[in-house]
Amino acid sequence: MSHVEPTAVGADQVGEGAVVPHGDGVGGSGGDVATAEAQVAVAVSTSGDERRGDYGDDAENEEEEAATVQGSKEGTEELLRKVVYSEEAAYKLYCDYGHRMGFSIRKGKQSYFTGTKRIRTKDYFCSKEGLKEGEKLTDTNFNDPHTRTNCRAMVRFRVNDQGEWKVIRLVSDHNHNLARPEERHLLRSARSLIAGRSSSVEVMLYEGYQVQPQLPAGSTSATNNVENPKQDLLLGYGATAKTLTVGTGDVQSLVSHLKSRANEDGMFYWDVQLDRGGRMTNFFWRDGRSRTDYDCFGDVVVFDSTYRLSKQNLIFAPFVGVNHHWQTTMYGCALLADESTSSFVWLFKSFLESMGNRHPQSIFTNLDQVVSKAVEEVFPSACHRIAHWHIQKNAQSRLGALNVSKPFNKMFTKCIQGCDSETEFEEAWAQMLCEFKLQDNKWLKKLYKLKQKWCSALNKCTFDGGIEYEPQCDNMSNIFNNVSDKLTSLCAIAVAVDKQTEDWREKELDEDARCLQKPPACIIKHSDILNHAAKVYTHRIYKLFETDFLDGCGATKFKELPCQDNNTYQFEMTMQGRGSRVCTVHFNMPTMRLSCSCSKFETMGLLCPHALKALSIKNICKIPESCILKRWTKDAKKWVFNPKQYESSYQECMNDEAAYCNYVMRYAYDLVTKSQGQEALRKVLWETLESGEKELEGYLENVTQHAPSYAT
Repeated sequence: MSHVEPTAVGADQVGEGAVVPHGDGVGGSGGDVATAEAQVAVAVSTSGDERRGDYGDDAENEEEEAATVQGSKEGTEELLRKVVYSEEAAYKLYCDYGHRMGFSIRKGKQSYFTGTKRIRTKDYFCSKEGLKEGEKLTDTNFNDPHTRTNCRAMVRFRVNDQGEWKVIRLVSDHNHNLARPEERHLLRSARSLIAGRSSSVEVMLYEGYQVQPQLPAGSTSATNNVENPKQDLLLGYGATAKTLTVGTGDVQSLVSHLKSRANEDGMFYWDVQLDRGGRMTNFFWRDGRSRTDYDCFGDVVVFDSTYRLSKQNLIFAPFVGVNHHWQTTMYGCALLADESTSSFVWLFKSFLESMGNRHPQSIFTNLDQVVSKAVEEVFPSACHRIAHWHIQKNAQSRLGALNVSKPFNKMFTKCIQGCDSETEFEEAWAQMLCEFKLQDNKWLKKLYKLKQKWCSALNKCTFDGGIEYEPQCDNMSNIFNNVSDKLTSLCAIAVAVDKQTEDWREKELDEDARCLQKPPACIIKHSDILNHAAKVYTHRIYKLFETDFLDGCGATKFKELPCQDNNTYQFEMTMQGRGSRVCTVHFNMPTMRLSCSCSKFETMGLLCPHALKALSIKNICKIPESCILKRWTKDAKKWVFNPKQYESSYQECMNDEAAYCNYVMRYAYDLVTKSQGQEALRKVLWETLESGEKELEGYLENVTQHAPSYAT
């Protein structure tokens, strides 16, 4: 006799990566509400987990010798014939079958040999199995990838005494439309496959539209992705295996839009990757203002490849960051035809080239092995971090009922960003696994192996610009949902991105104006250090500084420790109401150098409460110059392109013509951008240019008159 229990992971293969299927289902019943009405009516009051019992309770009564097949046998030969030797291999085998047929997979129940934890039978279902509580099926939502339709397609594996996993039951018919061949690479469960196998590549080599772009000189480049064909198979869907599945008119309209932008904006950059047949596969673009913003704030980049364009089967992937007002700023956008390593490598190289090959200090991405591999190749000097909000999103589908447990969420959040040291993290992680019996959770095991990329305690010396702080984290997690969910044409998407970017820039201008009008109100009017901060920082950053100042001076206990160096002071700081955590501050008076074990200045670029307390103890009334990060000041965008600010840059400009042209063009572009929208500023710029031109012409005329003559 065997018993049945649900797996730890319930709905782990459904979500953002699914596609909206079109056309007739393969081996299905047409995929509409009418044909499924009777089936749904029977189970309308039954949850998905309860319905699985139809297959699970009599697991041991199945005949082991021959598999029973209910429905079409098309494409089932390999699935029925193959023998595998592990749960992972069985799951992968059914995923492969589902990918070929056009549906995504959901893990089901399992039964065990009596008195053991050895699996006896294991079920896998179509991702549209069961019904969502309270969701009404309509003709509109029936074929939506997120809608459950009580589909009964499933497979059951049985394990024999030799450890062989064989299919003993297969239900192959679906009650909904299946994904077409060109859509299947976006199926959620298909992403876990090694996508380069010949069977997968073969279905991707469908007929595409060949559009030879007329690339404007100086504004873009076309990359012909000619690689080792064997490498294409290893990396996933190579550039030859996937092209844009949109009409010629749609692609041409996007190309025309980008060409128009390039004509309007002298520093606009766009890039197209072509496959061996000259067909477009991937796009990247950014405007001139994005380059300027990257020059000022490109120390931290957030890259998100989780947005899906269902109609075109494309990935929409923006590059964003934060400006001196702690607002979101745009660095560039991409449309990708697939998620292969080669596509991401091409994109990152294009992005880097468009930004003058300046690498960020930190780059945040989603939890994706392919993206990680590309980051390591193209940004070897950058600290690669996995964004916390992506981990939280993954946890929703991987951890089931634990997601609504407040004690678990509190402990999980502490592990991610609430620990002060690696030792504290390890203790908290072990306690969480033990308390909630998660020692065998495979997703958490994989996550733990990547801890260096997401645990704040292990990244205390890397600048992140406060990306992971609330509410900045919430802002970053869904900024382009409206673009990916609603729009239907490539050109409309590009225009929507432009509009979103302009909205952000309008907010930045509003904040700039507010900073110029008056400094922020200080909560302690006669505090010298607060008044200094109000004069230097933008309003938003000042408020963060003020909060830390109040915490430091009003709620921090200290103990001064002896130090061998007479010029250096050492303090142990304890925040009241924050437990017994002790932070150590070192302060060198002659050099005004500060350091704290909490490392907030290293990660955020702002002094922590402990350091501010140390300044207060020693009666320091101004923020040390070495502790003011320009990127957070009101002057963050001033003099950025004037090479005289930095001796090395100035010498480079004077000695290298290409560097000289680059700096001058960016300098001029920045001045033009600042003068836009205000007639008085435009007049000032015109007069300055005219004055400069007269001076240059006079100099050239003088040189010509005194030049030696070689006439005979």
